Amino acid sequence: MNAKVEAAEFRLDPLKWLLVAVLVLGGAFANAYYGSQVALLYRVLALVVVGAMAVFVVINTEKGSALVSLLKASQLEVRKVVWPSRQETVQTTLIVVAVIIVMAIILWLLDMGLGYIASLIIG
Repeated sequence: MNAKVEAAEFRLDPLKWLLVAVLVLGGAFANAYYGSQVALLYRVLALVVVGAMAVFVVINTEKGSALVSLLKASQLEVRKVVWPSRQETVQTTLIVVAVIIVMAIILWLLDMGLGYIASLIIG
């Protein structure tokens, strides 16, 4: 029975997305139309309210609820991450810098050698 309720709820998704588009476009139009007549603070507050309404409608769509569950799962996974210590971070950074310097020197020498060979060929 739960699947039937969800299927009926998500059938209205196109209308919800249309409502979101109307809210966003209406907010943008109202902001442009009332730009010189209404104080900036009131326009910003109105846009925040309209944006919150649009987000609420998006969250109640199929894709929106999938995004919310993805964000919750991501937050759970971030808690499981074992972050490196300061010493490990510094050591890894120094290794990366050393490898970059060595590779830069190798590429510089290669460039100089190929340039010298090309100048011998060209004359």
